[in-house]
Amino acid sequence: MICPSHPPAPFALAGYHLQHGTRRDRDRLVQFMALAYGEQGHDCRLAALTQTVQTHFVDDAPLWWVVPQQGLAAPVACLWLGNAIAPHQGNRYGCILLLYVAPEYRRRGIATALLQQAQAWAIARGDQQLGLQVFADNAAALALYRKLGYDTTALWMTQNLR
Repeated sequence: MICPSHPPAPFALAGYHLQHGTRRDRDRLVQFMALAYGEQGHDCRLAALTQTVQTHFVDDAPLWWVVPQQGLAAPVACLWLGNAIAPHQGNRYGCILLLYVAPEYRRRGIATALLQQAQAWAIARGDQQLGLQVFADNAAALALYRKLGYDTTALWMTQNLR
């Protein structure tokens, strides 16, 4: 549910506006997470995604929805941010927990504008860096992040034990 008490925020892309998410948006956030993981071929249990949202959706972890300005359309993209700690320095920094754009709205600059929103948020907090995780086989996302100046600083490796 989009919160009517928060007016649309300015957005760097014509034809769209940002709407602040609230705790009432948890179910929609879980749905967007399931879409993001599913498109990459990762089978996720909704219970696990729900637990992730319940654990990490805190007051200082903003959620923004991108909504077309035409009519009362549903969100077509979202950005969910959180906090991380750099283990080697101990500094808090902003972390992109989810960036998702519906397939039919991709390649219009929405993801770039959302990443600029994330950067502005992190700078306003005094963060020294902004981080994210991306699936190694998500070529489109990797290309975008590299184009915008993101560098690989670590590799998250897993071993399937099943």
